[in-house]
This record gives sequence, structure tokens and C-alpha cells, in this order.
Amino acid sequence: MLSVGLTGGIGAGKSEVSRLLAERGAVVIDADRIAREVVEPGTPGLAAVVEAFGEDVLAADGSLDRPRLGSIVFSDPEKLATLNSIVHPLVGARSEELSEAAPEDAVVVHDVPLLTENGLAPLYDLVIVVEASPRTQLDRLVRLRGMTEEDARARMAAQASREQRRAVADVVIDNNVPLDELKQQVDAVWADLARRAKESSPQAGAE
Repeated sequence: MLSVGLTGGIGAGKSEVSRLLAERGAVVIDADRIAREVVEPGTPGLAAVVEAFGEDVLAADGSLDRPRLGSIVFSDPEKLATLNSIVHPLVGARSEELSEAAPEDAVVVHDVPLLTENGLAPLYDLVIVVEASPRTQLDRLVRLRGMTEEDARARMAAQASREQRRAVADVVIDNNVPLDELKQQVDAVWADLARRAKESSPQAGAE
């Protein structure tokens, strides 16, 4: 099994790269998706979030009001750290369960937005960073996700810098390009990942 960390700044297009890798055969473990699951209504995770931030972060149906919580934590590093201390251990435990269930020769891609910020690079055999220019990121967040420019800039500022992400990267994918060019980059990366996974599998050692 080859364990790969995939990360990138908000709006860089990491999810598209994750989707393309999954199409090529990767087992993708999406930290964002798991982060939503661990704070669904009735979970201990949601109870802990409400205890820390109050019932104002709940929507009318009892689910987590993510935009409201985001507006609270992304402009306050201390509150963001509090939220992370609740959610990240739960996400880590569930991610480990899913990874252990993958085949021995699999390429397991951990899609982790805050990999750099939380010092998680050493957990993986290899780290892929997806990059886009700040202008491209801002455009995607405002135009495609409907954020205000102020909110988008605050979220970008709360994350690691391009230099910090590059410092932990083994592979950098440029997502300032058309989709066809992005697919070509992913094809090349996937060929390398598949080769490494095959070489690292127990079956390869027995041959």
C-alpha cells in the first residue's frame, strides 16, 4: 500500500485532482467528507462543537450551521484551534479505519485540506500539493462557491502559505491550466504512484 497525502489551498482545485485520481483507481479518503460525518446530528462530535461554541451554531433542523461556524472560527485563530482539536482526532480515527480496509497494493490518497497546517506530512509516503494562483483561488471561491470576497480572503489567509505547502511537497500539480492539461499531469503522477504501490506491496517482495 502506498499512502499519499493530497493537499492544496482553498480554491486551488484539490477536489478535482482527487476526483481524477479516484477515476484512475486510487482509494480516496476525503477528510472534508469525514469531517462532515463526525459532526452529524446525534454524534459526540456535534455535541462537543455545541458545547464549545454554543447552540447558535446549529441550524433549525439541529444540524451544524457550517457557514455560521465558519464565520466564527476563520477570523479567530484561537477558536479555529478549538474546533480543530475537536474534529481532527475524530477524522483521524475514521481515516485510519478506511485506510486499513484498503487492498495491500492500493494507492490510498488522503485528501487533507489542512495537511501542512497540522504538520501531517510525515504520516504519508508521499505528499502531493495542488496549486493555483491567489487570483484564481479568489475567483473560484467568489464565483463558484458564492463567498464574499472578504470571507474568501480570510479563509485563504487562515491557511498555510504557498511556500509552506511547497516545503512539504514531493509532487506539485499546477491547476492554473485547462482541464485537459490537468488530466495529463494527473496521468503522469498516477503512473508513478501505481508503480510505487506495486513495488511496496507484500506480493512484490515475495517475487
